[in-house]
Amino acid sequence: MIRARVKHTTSGRAAFVAAVFVVAAPVQAEAQSLRGSPASMDRQNRVARSHDFSYLRTGSRVLRFVEQGYLVPIRANQDYDLHAVSYPYARPEIGVFVRRLASQYRDACGEKLVVTSLTRPTSRQPRNASSRSVHPTGMAIDLRYSSNRSCRRWLENVLMSLEKARVLEATRERYPPHYHVAVFPNQYSAYVARQGGSVAQTTRVAVRPQAPATTTPAPARTAPAPSSRVEYEVRSGDSLWTIARRHGTTVDEIRAANNLRGSRIIPGQVLEVPRAR
Repeated sequence: MIRARVKHTTSGRAAFVAAVFVVAAPVQAEAQSLRGSPASMDRQNRVARSHDFSYLRTGSRVLRFVEQGYLVPIRANQDYDLHAVSYPYARPEIGVFVRRLASQYRDACGEKLVVTSLTRPTSRQPRNASSRSVHPTGMAIDLRYSSNRSCRRWLENVLMSLEKARVLEATRERYPPHYHVAVFPNQYSAYVARQGGSVAQTTRVAVRPQAPATTTPAPARTAPAPSSRVEYEVRSGDSLWTIARRHGTTVDEIRAANNLRGSRIIPGQVLEVPRAR
């Protein structure tokens, strides 16, 4: 009986596949896991080598890379907090990733995302850390494990969807509970450019849950007070010089406002730009 019904509906397969395409991503994501594996570590290290990233051994080397512009400061905002982060610096693409993810996370869950680790030199790795960890390269971030089950489900679905897109590797760690995420800079930048907006935009309809009933709604966001700076999201083709000219400021002032030592910027990066006087 079952086989006969399947056979008779074969002619409508194309319409059926088209109808369920939107929800296919979360179904496949649920079949995945965030358990981590030696193969996942292999992929993370291969990407680090392909980017020619250094594994920084000491805190002084981390600060040196910040001065040279290879790592940028990661500052908390209205969507995410930093908790006990010794070195709040990372590759520029990590900053783009956390801002976009945190904005989506807060909209879905009504709570802030919490970052617990960023760049971590090998001399400051915890005892249970893998010797192959990519935290010393600046391409990894740890996220707190939420006590809210719906928020965890949302975040895990998004991470698995992005992992499927091959722009990161994510692992749910147990001791202490957190999510380890290694972002692949070039692949992630290309992915964001293809989406033309938020990194989670393609998964929002598919994996976004209902706001948890037990979560206090996020407070309304009020307009910020007038500031001497404006936020500017870097677009393809931008340079510090073109941004400075557009806003009536200078390259040196933009660098100073964002603690930049070099001129490298990437699409999706958010800069604080001094207002024209």
